[in-house]
Amino acid sequence: MAMWDFYGKTILVTGASSGIGAETAKVLATLGARIVLVARNQELLHQVHQSLSGENHTLAVFDLNQASEISTWLLAITAKTGLIDGLVHCAGIHMARPLRFLTSENMADILKVNVTSGLMLAKAFRQKQISARPGSIVLLSSVMGVVGQAGVTPYAVSKGAVIAATKSLAVELAPENIRVNAVLPGVVKTPMSDKLFDMMSKEQIALIEHAHLLGLGESIDVANSIAFLLSDAAKWITGTCLTVDGGYTAV
Repeated sequence: MAMWDFYGKTILVTGASSGIGAETAKVLATLGARIVLVARNQELLHQVHQSLSGENHTLAVFDLNQASEISTWLLAITAKTGLIDGLVHCAGIHMARPLRFLTSENMADILKVNVTSGLMLAKAFRQKQISARPGSIVLLSSVMGVVGQAGVTPYAVSKGAVIAATKSLAVELAPENIRVNAVLPGVVKTPMSDKLFDMMSKEQIALIEHAHLLGLGESIDVANSIAFLLSDAAKWITGTCLTVDGGYTAV
């Protein structure tokens, strides 16, 4: 089990205040990692921090919309924590917007949060003053990046871009001994999905549940997959997009 040992390693997790990000932080802390928790909501972030196993975790309240400041911010973080061994980018937004209501501002907003922030984090992470070697990056995409669904085109475009970025970044960063992979979840029970379900009928929700052969997912299901990709058990895996969807894309 040494391949799953994160003792002595520092992992930065964005979107760590709830959902998949929070669960990922908890799983990694249980495996021995020191966690740098990143999100905008300080109160929720503090609650997650209090729930973590182990010691020496760090709270880092930051708005990733400030993409141009990410590198400077990360340098300040690592001056306190030491080099970071892994980066998990879970922060993101969902957008249900039929094409007839879509605006250019909508697209700019979702691409800024779901795509640009991840690229700027990867750019900062590759600096030798920030990340250890070997290093590992895991980005959060979605099955909506590979299958079609009406009304979520902006979100699907952003998550498809994450898939493309994963493959190109893996090629570019391999010479620097940094692996880059992505996880593509299906529908997972999180505060974000709860808000979407509130806008749906019982029939619509039933169709979504039926399409997932193993039922809707839990945050822990995705968090375990992220931990695997970060671990030494996956040291020969890069440029891979791991689908974790309860069979959704098999239907």
